[in-house]
Amino acid sequence: MFFYHDQLRLYYQRRGSGPVIVLLHGNGEDHTIFANLIEQLAPLYTVIAVDSRDHGQSSRTNRLSYDAMTADLAALITGLELEQPILLGFSDGAIVALQLAIRQPQLAGALILAGANLTPQGLRWYSRVAFRVAAGYHPLPKMAMMLHEPQITPAMLHRVAIPTLVLAGSRDLIARKETLTIATNIQNAELHILPGENHNSYIKDNAKLWQLIRPFLAGLNRTD
Repeated sequence: MFFYHDQLRLYYQRRGSGPVIVLLHGNGEDHTIFANLIEQLAPLYTVIAVDSRDHGQSSRTNRLSYDAMTADLAALITGLELEQPILLGFSDGAIVALQLAIRQPQLAGALILAGANLTPQGLRWYSRVAFRVAAGYHPLPKMAMMLHEPQITPAMLHRVAIPTLVLAGSRDLIARKETLTIATNIQNAELHILPGENHNSYIKDNAKLWQLIRPFLAGLNRTD
């Protein structure tokens, strides 16, 4: 399916029924990174798996920024009339989900943030060096975005008042301090640092990801 916004065509896959969960992939990926997770979620949830602008089957554009992708997500939620969906974002997707919860808190019901950073300085120093070397003098838009964005302050995190699960690997390219800053500045956030996992190992292993998020999702459904 396609959603039209900002002169772009944004691809999304819709599966299942029940409470809505929106899946947001990382830089250079598309919705298929969640292929097996979608199968696990679909019996219990309405799953909306999105290709971000300039990714997957969505339109190509050089107008690439976390702000633009956050606006895309807000438009998608509003346009599809999704009622406070759960947002599960990985890496860039987690940044977009977090920015949306900060700027338009009425649009999201809960957050699962996997491998998020608040600023480029939140990456481990050797990751920043590697990215800058790979980018060269004229970085492509996807790389340039990572080198200069986002710019989220701890004070901004205080605006997030919805249930939040924060995930990161013990060997993540995100600095441990950055992940702790996110978890400690969001009210009642739940934090899991995953032993032995890197930035995306537990994401690519959709079965492992499902087991990690399942208790959190079950807790959202409790009425007692």
